[in-house]
Amino acid sequence: MSETRILVVEDDPNIRDIIEVALRFHGFTVKAVANGRDALREFAERRPDLIVLDVMLPDIDGFEICRRVRAEGATTPVIFLTARDTVSDTVRGLTMGGDDYVTKPFSVEALIARVRAVLRRTTVPDVAERPSRDVLRVADLELDEARWEVRRGGVRVELSPTEFRLLAFLMEHPGLVLTKRQLLDQVWGYGGSSQVLETYISYLRRKLDPLGPPLIHTQRGVGYALRP
Repeated sequence: MSETRILVVEDDPNIRDIIEVALRFHGFTVKAVANGRDALREFAERRPDLIVLDVMLPDIDGFEICRRVRAEGATTPVIFLTARDTVSDTVRGLTMGGDDYVTKPFSVEALIARVRAVLRRTTVPDVAERPSRDVLRVADLELDEARWEVRRGGVRVELSPTEFRLLAFLMEHPGLVLTKRQLLDQVWGYGGSSQVLETYISYLRRKLDPLGPPLIHTQRGVGYALRP
């Protein structure tokens, strides 16, 4: 973890210092800034491995920073820090390309756990570390974990690492209704929220459904199943 570079963007100096010290203590390389302009400059120059990004900044808000980062084609994971715990703000942050969010006030231990979890699920493993199992197939959908590829009807589908892992888990249990807790524990690895899961399910549907009949089905009040 000593080479994992994290950019912290937080205008409150006390919170910024606490986060920076905690991340350094846990072995991360950290650069901390107080506003959006500096954040965009640091991102362009250093290309960090993860961004911890406050939503409410004095110049450019965190949502806009994330939008600009994603507009460049960068897949750098983003964890939002927000004092706003409404569903609309959470969904907006995830829709803009965020990978997770932490609501203030928060414990440092919880933030570190989120950072580690996001890095685990958004890091594409080396070829040598990938499992050498058969290609997963459901209807016309194929997932090759060794090649890190997904195709539907022969058309390649580009997925983020989190989307890939979520789809793989669904395809490993075709036809079964998997609870939201099962999916969160398996893919996110911590006590995440159903809003995060629902957002990523919608990402998968937007990418898969244009290529054929819907494959991901909702069992209301329980979870999701992948089946023809």
